[in-house]
Amino acid sequence: QVQLVESGGGLVQPGGSLRLSCAAFGGMFSTGTTGWYRQAPGKERELVARMHPDGWMTYADSVKGRFTMSRDNAKNTVSLEMNSLKPEDTAVYYCNLEYVIMTYWGKGTLVTVSS
Repeated sequence: QVQLVESGGGLVQPGGSLRLSCAAFGGMFSTGTTGWYRQAPGKERELVARMHPDGWMTYADSVKGRFTMSRDNAKNTVSLEMNSLKPEDTAVYYCNLEYVIMTYWGKGTLVTVSS
């Protein structure tokens, strides 16, 4: 079965940058739709960025111009570069891989933006 493992979370000051990575085992990001989601305390899970197999990407309005998602097919990883971080970006970030009949989720990595 497909296993996704996120890494790179941690504490960062407002205005700082952080890069998250996700590695897939048993599946390939290039064969499905992959994305980053986040869930803040007391809030619903929300889409951050999504990339289709052909490379087409969409971003949440709240992160446009600040976050950049990328995919490395050779390494079978996806990344999320986060810049100009704000306290409201604090959340557990999850990567996922979506196929027609199944969706896989990582366990998440915590990002805390605070002074």
